[in-house]
This record gives sequence, structure tokens and C-alpha cells, in this order.
Amino acid sequence: MNESNASEDTLYDLAELFKYFGDSTRIRILYALFEGELCVNDISERLSMTQSAVSHQLKFLKTGKLVTSRRDGKSIYYSLADDHVRSIINLGIEHVCE
Repeated sequence: MNESNASEDTLYDLAELFKYFGDSTRIRILYALFEGELCVNDISERLSMTQSAVSHQLKFLKTGKLVTSRRDGKSIYYSLADDHVRSIINLGIEHVCE
């Protein structure tokens, strides 16, 4: 599909997707997940944030299908949902660095 035949629904969905990237905290969390699976505690330590704040943002990112999670005992580990998320962020970094 190219931009000349994208439906209004597709363009709306795209705008909704970009809302998930519209917060520097969420971008920092996604970028931290480039290294692989992390639990809330690991993310909060790396980003000097409270676990509550990280959990809130992860819930939002999970709703947007940008992260996925798995339970291991009492811990929940988060990772990027797929390579598209990494590509979008990398393209964004490339764009702002030009």
C-alpha cells in the first residue's frame, strides 16, 4: 500500500499509533527494551523512575501493541512487540539527527 491509496481508517489508525510515541518517557522505555526483556524494576532503575510510573506507561504501550509481556513466577518481563517498533524508533532517530 502506498500513501495515495491509504484509506481514511488506515490514516486514522496511523495517527493513533503515533500518539503512543508522543511521550519521551514511553520512548525511553521502548529504547531500553532494545536490549531485550526487562522487568519493571530493571526499567525503573535504568531510567531513574518509580516502578509505578513505569508500570503505568507499560500498560499504555501494551494497549498500543508496542510491547508484549510474559510472566515468570511473580515477575512480568516486557519486550518490544515486534521489529516494527524498533524500526519506527530507529527511523525517527535518523530523521531528527539529519
